[in-house]
Amino acid sequence: MWLKPEEVLLKNALKLWVTEKCNDYFILQRRRGSGEGGGGLTGLLVGTLDTVLDSMAKVAPFRILHQTPDSQIYWSIACGATKEEIEKHWEWLEKTVMRTLSVFDSNEDITSFVQGKIRGLIAEEGKSSLVNEEDPEKFREARLRFEKWFGLPEKEKLVTYYSCSYWRGRVPCQGWLYLSTNFLSFYSFLLGSEVKFVVSWDEIWKLEKTSTVILTESIHVSARGEDHYFSMFLHLNETFLLMEQLADYAIKRFFDKETFEGDPALSDPLQITKRY
Repeated sequence: MWLKPEEVLLKNALKLWVTEKCNDYFILQRRRGSGEGGGGLTGLLVGTLDTVLDSMAKVAPFRILHQTPDSQIYWSIACGATKEEIEKHWEWLEKTVMRTLSVFDSNEDITSFVQGKIRGLIAEEGKSSLVNEEDPEKFREARLRFEKWFGLPEKEKLVTYYSCSYWRGRVPCQGWLYLSTNFLSFYSFLLGSEVKFVVSWDEIWKLEKTSTVILTESIHVSARGEDHYFSMFLHLNETFLLMEQLADYAIKRFFDKETFEGDPALSDPLQITKRY
């Protein structure tokens, strides 16, 4: 599971972890004694710690740390009860995040981006992106932020929202993509820089999944002569399909208003999310 980034000072830490994989920015580690049959002095020490510690504080046998070159400070960002679980997180980082980090000019920017991305993933996993009734409080908070940031008409209904990265040139901005009945909206505030824009569904003339040398998978939106690229979704295919549906319904409303208003499934945009 993804963890809220917490600082780890390895220099002074007990040598209870074995590094299994590493690259310039991430380390996958296994706790000593785990998968070794529990024998030996280290295995006994780990077992003793597990017994003494409160059950909520027990350490998972696998973890992933974020690092930057020449730094003694590391950040815990994921843990796993099994090797299969932690490998999935590692593969996602290599496929989705690693290529992106090379565009930043400083280690501080890299760490800020990684921390923001992990926090976004945690928030994404903590909500239901398809049926908001499962957690009305979180959806209400998201709706209030949506109304505050974009100032759209009161009748505008938020359908769902996603954590993602928006690309301005070669540098990504970690933020939130909001999909509502008539608009695609994005908001980011990172390192004192605010990025905010709104695009009407009926202004979009191209909507596609794409990939580049830097971006393994992204969603490309063209509107009003501008290109927008969004990446690092937890579920990219789900997001793209919903965007397609909202764009299609916007066109149907524009060309056939009478038919649209006569069909309950079309007149209520929130029904779109219930098709999954």
